[in-house]
Amino acid sequence: MNKSILVFCFAIFSFHAFAQKSGKIDDASFAKLKEFEDTLGLCGFLVINDSLPEERFASCKKLITTLKQALKVPNSFNYPFDQVKSVSIQYPADSTFRIFTWQLYVDVDDYRYYGAIQMNTPDLQLFPLIDRSVDVQSEEQDVLKPETWYGALYYNTKQFDTPTGRKYLLFGYDGFSFDDKRKLVDVLSFQNGKPVFGAPVFVQLDSLGNELAVRNRLLFEYSAEASFKMNYDESYGLILFDHLITRAGSYGQGPTMVPDGTYEGYQLKNGRWEWVEKYWTQVMDEAPRPEPVLDSRHEQDVFGKQKKKKKKS
Repeated sequence: MNKSILVFCFAIFSFHAFAQKSGKIDDASFAKLKEFEDTLGLCGFLVINDSLPEERFASCKKLITTLKQALKVPNSFNYPFDQVKSVSIQYPADSTFRIFTWQLYVDVDDYRYYGAIQMNTPDLQLFPLIDRSVDVQSEEQDVLKPETWYGALYYNTKQFDTPTGRKYLLFGYDGFSFDDKRKLVDVLSFQNGKPVFGAPVFVQLDSLGNELAVRNRLLFEYSAEASFKMNYDESYGLILFDHLITRAGSYGQGPTMVPDGTYEGYQLKNGRWEWVEKYWTQVMDEAPRPEPVLDSRHEQDVFGKQKKKKKKS
């Protein structure tokens, strides 16, 4: 798919702030939002399920323009768009913003991601996110702007405080390629009112407390045949994820990464996330996790929501 067309498609998402009052949605606005929601739901379904690339792209373009119109409606931040199943909408605990993301399958080795951040303010502030992951030089070190975003489908967020202000972890999935998938933990902060992705908060220390490595985001690449779990676990107060090891891939694939049954993580200390090499020393049959996301496909959808079970006749 022509990359310049995709950029144009997202350019129509950009617009200036529109005045709106925060608060309850009136009946007329609610009716408009419900109509927009129906259109967004259909477009989102076609983006994921249509077999023709040109139809998926056209549906993605329609989704963008419709979402732009919907968010202009007064008090739209308070409308949840629950029926738009193919778009992930994540809120931090403080509800200062919400972030929309979705995935467009282009080809077996080409996935594109779209998104926008809507601020919870009296005037509508919307920041479109433009997927430039192919241009990122150092995935774990580069600090990125909305127009140079490392695109991903976000499935969780976690706010935390640092000496320089509040930041937010964004847990995301990247389809990446046919053979290998990626998951990442990005860091969102706001500088002069604008979003910035990446911050030096992931730290690896030696036994004496000296810094061995500092990362602006975490990124893990793993075999598409493997089930890699990564999320924030409230019960343990950790970012927990499978430890990966190298193994031979499928014919023609070369080496790939798979979980070995042990787990590592990052623990918040003084505004930074310090690496925990092994949280459990014994090898377990299955990864402990708050809820499986993206991998238990028979029980949950792509956003980790429980699917309804069919009744037996």
